[in-house]
Amino acid sequence: MKKENLVTQQRVRMQAERAEDGLGPTSDIGSRLRALYGAVQDEGVPDQLLDLLEKLDNAEQAQSDKSSNRGGE
Repeated sequence: MKKENLVTQQRVRMQAERAEDGLGPTSDIGSRLRALYGAVQDEGVPDQLLDLLEKLDNAEQAQSDKSSNRGGE
């Protein structure tokens, strides 16, 4: 028997065992995780975080401008 056949058989067995464990993609746990992930994706980014990111961008731009001005002197 070829190595590829053995690997394929092993994968099939592992998938069957996993489905029997109740941890397959259609299990209750999987459904709940998908729902939770979907809810997190739908949440907006808090305004406070957006403000902090904007301040960081401005500080990085100011630092970059300072560095480029020094290089031209």
